[in-house]
Amino acid sequence: MQRLVLGEAGRLLLAGMALGVGAALAMSRLLHGVLFGITSTDPTTYAIVAMILALAALAACEVPALRATRVHPAQALRAE
Repeated sequence: MQRLVLGEAGRLLLAGMALGVGAALAMSRLLHGVLFGITSTDPTTYAIVAMILALAALAACEVPALRATRVHPAQALRAE
């Protein structure tokens, strides 16, 4: 059960990261004037930010995943 919850979260996370990185690259020209010391398309910065956000998202999904594993399936079906 935990793998199902985290797997679904992972799929949504990948889709969101792809859209987010694409949007960030498209909007990078607007940020060019406010960045000092790095370029607006620095791949290292994009990778670090993506990893931090991915870890935060998976950590946030872990709590519901653990809660889902504690409920007996028959009890959950009876409640619905």
